[in-house]
Amino acid sequence: MKPAVSPTESFIKRHMMNANGTLATYLKHSKSEHEDIVAGREALSESLGLWMQYALLIKNHALFQEGYEQLMNNYVTPQQYIAWKRDSDGAIHANTNALGDDFRIVGSLLKAAKLWEEEHYLKTAKAISETLLSKVRKDGYYTDFYDFAREELPDTLSLVYIDSAALAMMLDAGFIDKSIFDRHADLLRHMPDDGLFYPKVYDIAAREYRYDASVNLIDQLIVAIHRTTLGGNTDVLASFLKTEFSQEHKLMGRYDRASRAQEVSYESPAVYGLAILLAVEQDDRAWAKQLHERMIALRSTDALYSGGYVFDGNTHLFDNLLPLLAETALKVR
Repeated sequence: MKPAVSPTESFIKRHMMNANGTLATYLKHSKSEHEDIVAGREALSESLGLWMQYALLIKNHALFQEGYEQLMNNYVTPQQYIAWKRDSDGAIHANTNALGDDFRIVGSLLKAAKLWEEEHYLKTAKAISETLLSKVRKDGYYTDFYDFAREELPDTLSLVYIDSAALAMMLDAGFIDKSIFDRHADLLRHMPDDGLFYPKVYDIAAREYRYDASVNLIDQLIVAIHRTTLGGNTDVLASFLKTEFSQEHKLMGRYDRASRAQEVSYESPAVYGLAILLAVEQDDRAWAKQLHERMIALRSTDALYSGGYVFDGNTHLFDNLLPLLAETALKVR
């Protein structure tokens, strides 16, 4: 007997897919004011990577293959890089990749190649990895992106992009050598903190970590998950989150670095999803279940949007995909 389909998966399929099958970023239509700002029904490589991870978690080959076809038909360019954004009608205006999204997709392809013994997944993962290796690096480090039109890249590597699990699979596949893996893993292993929060970026040119004054909890949790994968300790952040949740009965999206005070009054389903995934990685299922109860309480009560995390008639796909991954991880791991 097949397991019941998550209502959040059903919501995504009903409301968050464009006519061409790409995953829309927002429920509502709107026009982007700038090419670097996502709006309306535009589609992101980030969303596709998370959707592919979900297909792997539930071991749904057909769903993963649909994602793979989307990747090849809508995101992979002739230069063998993944465009980070597409219009809802499929047109590409972005000339850059997004490193973290690339690693997520490459890691998913490598997992799929092993799970289903599909050679084309491996071949695509290798082609994308070779582009990253040849173009998206400075002084031995990967960078946040590469502008393939201007042939420029930044001096920064956002710590959230160092996907340790994907890099380990790339090493195992022979796509990168151990020195490259170690160089990036060491950025997480030996990363400083301010007593609680992690830095935002590593400045490659200056060889130093940099912090933001305002802390995005999504970034912090993703970095913590990557660090946990390497066997690193993330107990201080987890303890802070448990204290916050115990006192406030919820977690907020942003905190002030200096005061540790909440900066916003909104909750983020994505934050809960990532906190659950971190708890699962730490084998703290009791904490994961507490977070899960609060997360699903945020689902829409409007029958039209059943299963979705919709607020004021709109939602971001990230706030649905991460909860979907989290609730699934709780079931299958």
